[in-house]
Amino acid sequence: MVENYIASFIGFMPTDYPKVITHYGGTISTPIAKNILLSIIDNFNLSKTNTETTKEYTWLDTKYIRLPDVSRMNLIDAKKLLKGFKIEYTEVGENIIVQMPDWNTFVKGNSVVKLLLE
Repeated sequence: MVENYIASFIGFMPTDYPKVITHYGGTISTPIAKNILLSIIDNFNLSKTNTETTKEYTWLDTKYIRLPDVSRMNLIDAKKLLKGFKIEYTEVGENIIVQMPDWNTFVKGNSVVKLLLE
């Protein structure tokens, strides 16, 4: 069976006058892009501005939520933090050793978070 994938990602820095643009594929490339952009911040000696604004959502918008870090937590506490997500986990163990997608990643509300227990 042949499976075709299309993944896309684009990032640019700084936001007010972009000097660097990167693009590649979705959640696979996000950790790589993060490392690249952090290196660019250091190389260009960029500093954070105070112009950050919170996105205002309408009922038509897809809401994205930043995943909390639930690694090393017990399953009961993790479920409380992951309210609003569909949780899939291994049936063995009580403590979380890995979560996917990784914490601090923005994901669609009500999406699946997978947990590996020990």
